[in-house]
Amino acid sequence: MREGLHPEYGPVVFRDRAANYAFLTRSTLSAGAVEKTIEWEDGNTYPVVDVEISAASHPFYTGTARVLDTAGRVERFERRYGKKG
Repeated sequence: MREGLHPEYGPVVFRDRAANYAFLTRSTLSAGAVEKTIEWEDGNTYPVVDVEISAASHPFYTGTARVLDTAGRVERFERRYGKKG
């Protein structure tokens, strides 16, 4: 690989504040773009990125997603706009 072409790639902690959940992974966000740091379980300090939604708080992954009643939607559409026969 050529020097200076690719961004830095290193360990970063992503933290979901809504679910009080954090995980350590590698990302290109580690290179100076992140100002906050956190001390991780292994005793090392890593940059931390706060996220709005992760797998711990997303409705699809937590099983709290709403199921839409498609039959009711069709009936409502037919009532509103009428059936064409």
